[in-house]
Amino acid sequence: MTAFLARAVAVLVFAAATAAGTAAMGYVETPELAPAVADGRLPPIDQRLPKIPMVAEPDRPDVSPGRPGGELRMLMGRPQDVRMMAVYGYSRLVVLNTRFELVPDILERATVEDERIFTLHLRPGHRWSDGHPFTAEDFRYWWEDVALNKTVSPVGPPKILYVDGQPPKVEFLDPLTIRYSWTQRNPYFLASLAGPSPLYLYRPAHYLKQFHAKYADKDALAAAVKKASMRNWAQLHNRLDNLNRNDNPDLPTLDPWVVLTKPPAERFVFVRNPYYHRVDTNGRQLPYIDRVVITVADGRIIAPKTGSGESDLQARGLTFANYTFLRQSAKRNDLTVHLWHTAKGAHLAIYPNLTVNDPVWRGLHRDTRFRRALSLAVDRHEINQVVYFGLGIEGGNTLLPTSPLYRPEYRNTWARFDLKNANRLLDEMGLTKRDGRGVRLLPNGKPLEVIVETAGEDTEQTDVLELVHDSWMQAGVKLYSKPSQREIFRNRVFAGETRMAMWYGIENGLATANMSPEEFAPTRQDQLQWPKWGQYLETGGASGEPIDDPVARELFQLNEAWRKADSAAARETIWHRILELDAKQVYSIGLIAGVRQPVVVSNRLRNVPVDGIYNWDPGAFFGIYRPDSFWFAGAGETASAN
Repeated sequence: MTAFLARAVAVLVFAAATAAGTAAMGYVETPELAPAVADGRLPPIDQRLPKIPMVAEPDRPDVSPGRPGGELRMLMGRPQDVRMMAVYGYSRLVVLNTRFELVPDILERATVEDERIFTLHLRPGHRWSDGHPFTAEDFRYWWEDVALNKTVSPVGPPKILYVDGQPPKVEFLDPLTIRYSWTQRNPYFLASLAGPSPLYLYRPAHYLKQFHAKYADKDALAAAVKKASMRNWAQLHNRLDNLNRNDNPDLPTLDPWVVLTKPPAERFVFVRNPYYHRVDTNGRQLPYIDRVVITVADGRIIAPKTGSGESDLQARGLTFANYTFLRQSAKRNDLTVHLWHTAKGAHLAIYPNLTVNDPVWRGLHRDTRFRRALSLAVDRHEINQVVYFGLGIEGGNTLLPTSPLYRPEYRNTWARFDLKNANRLLDEMGLTKRDGRGVRLLPNGKPLEVIVETAGEDTEQTDVLELVHDSWMQAGVKLYSKPSQREIFRNRVFAGETRMAMWYGIENGLATANMSPEEFAPTRQDQLQWPKWGQYLETGGASGEPIDDPVARELFQLNEAWRKADSAAARETIWHRILELDAKQVYSIGLIAGVRQPVVVSNRLRNVPVDGIYNWDPGAFFGIYRPDSFWFAGAGETASAN
């Protein structure tokens, strides 16, 4: 067992013991739920909570016990963004605390043997949001009747559950105990349970069985399929079975808030889960806040609406460019604007698609000299000064200085503005002819015109690309930007239609040796520099293309070696080899990192950090700071808590 997992398991068991020691505390009924308890619509609090609830002990000095009540307003740019509530709520089998340690959450505890055998212990008496018991049957149902059912899941269980091509052995030892085991180490397993979009090993079996051919009445199921205009029962089952999307108000959840609104809608209402498993140290059931209301607004007006006081907690849809306006608006509307750190390896990066369909561009992108030349031709200092007031970190797409694995050469290699060397490399490739504009000509006589596609969600990316355009032109490369909608953008990249894309850099720029390096290796389709290689690996060769670049193949092999390594020292050695290769190969062109994220907070909202980290993984944006513990002070109380 690695030192990291040994520490993680110790934390898991310790936290469970703490919960057991405080389970006898007196519980305080939530005022909003008291009428339902009084008239028998809900059982009292001690019957709604697990016998051993999760006691939310503060892990930050600025957190104080709160009081229940209030409505939290937020804005989202698209209706499907309501899925962020499952991210922010951050209710998981295990979670990360603010020190990035794994602790139990839905689980009472977990034990790990040699990173191969994971035994999960549920909390006795834990219930779904509709009051039905949450037990090992919910795990069995997902594994046997969903993941292994070829009709429901044609590609089988998620690939993250496979080690060396083999799925786990899954045992249901008793109603509260489940065991996953592999013959080889699986260091990804616990981390995958704690992610912002986690591996859900369970489903509300009592609800979904009515839509499963194995359990449902045949005629009733056929009628349900017809009413929903679905092709068959499996499509209906999958449509209703999305724990992270908040698109089915009937689907029971373990999250702190339960959605009431069925899409399509422009205003979504979430109410507290009366069976939620966390309590504070005073015996109050969380969440403190009664309701969350999400209003869908055009992404271009989220900043103005936030500044005018229409949101109590907002980061999504805001960029650093909005900071000055938000600060000016805040005092008028009883708001505070914080600047949180970000953890991405690059705030923005350009991704040459090495698996693009066009053979000419595929050849260009796979020539290391071309990628290096484009990186050298970016004036990152100008971008930093003009767009980010000089507050960003210039360099490539790699780990941040706060990571223990960081070395300056990883960020600086082939990332200094050097037009002389950029032009030299392009000349070496034979791209010496130019047209009347000074644009280099490809071997087929066409101009070297690069189309960089974006998701088109804000003007920041196009502003940055205009500056890249100017410096690339000095190297004889003409850049055009092409914004589109996010789904269209991603699908074009995956299909090999997009030559280059702009997106964020690596997600976890804070990595340690015991965190997975898979972001730097071809492992997933959503890696924009080699989507077809990732697709090939994710589908077991059913689609996509096998890796045919020797260095990319070495990165993949190093990632596998990391998984099998049995010590932190061995993993650190592997990490440095990966970071060195990635920096030299310039598979992505990082621009600027460390750009702060504006977070706007109502002056009445408590327990929101002043100085936080806003990141998808690790962090789940607000999730790691437990929004179920955020609470509203009275109108006359000071804002000192924030």
